[in-house]
Amino acid sequence: MELLKVENLNVYYGSIHALKGISLHVDEGEIVSLIGANGAGKTTLMSAVMNEIPIKSGTVTFLGRDLHGVKTAQIVRCGMTLVPEGRNVFPRTSVQDNLLLGAYARKDKEGVKEDLGRMFDMFPILKERRKQLAGTLSGGEQQMLAMARALMSRPRMLLLDEPSMGLAPIIVDQVFQTIVNINQRGTTVLLVEQNANQALRIARRGYVVETGEVTLEDSAENLMQNRQVKEAYLGG
Repeated sequence: MELLKVENLNVYYGSIHALKGISLHVDEGEIVSLIGANGAGKTTLMSAVMNEIPIKSGTVTFLGRDLHGVKTAQIVRCGMTLVPEGRNVFPRTSVQDNLLLGAYARKDKEGVKEDLGRMFDMFPILKERRKQLAGTLSGGEQQMLAMARALMSRPRMLLLDEPSMGLAPIIVDQVFQTIVNINQRGTTVLLVEQNANQALRIARRGYVVETGEVTLEDSAENLMQNRQVKEAYLGG
């Protein structure tokens, strides 16, 4: 089943044509990775999908619903959530309260309580730190918190923007294993990541984005063997 479909998406920043007719799709149960250099348009695409920035033309469809004019908060209620680049936790709020803020749109108090326990099971470090201010966590812990907070809305689909940015290699491995675990528990993932090796290793399919355009689309396995991709993104 196709969860997300983006067709011929065009986005401008003033006179700059940031996204140039991008099309892609994500099926239920997949991890799909978007790779490309910094400034290629990957983050812009994520923001456009969530209606955080205006779209000049093209369509974004989630679960068969055209998202044109749908507010970001309503998109979250529909089942799609973004973990933005830079994590954006609430630094002066406790870990537990950060998680509860992820469930702000939900009315099922018992379900929220159950999911809070589920997040503590999935991320034991957050249980240890639950009363600690989020701003005092390490970068890796903040990334775990940002993902867990997004999962508190019970999304069908999770958008992850550069989850490994600024993290030590050993923590990067933990973050990517967590993404796999989230996917195995039933959440579809669209992943934007400059660490192409890691991103393609866990994905089913991938897209290469260059200067606002999709230049390659294939299985992750084939992209890892592609000579152009190897030279440009995988270190030769």
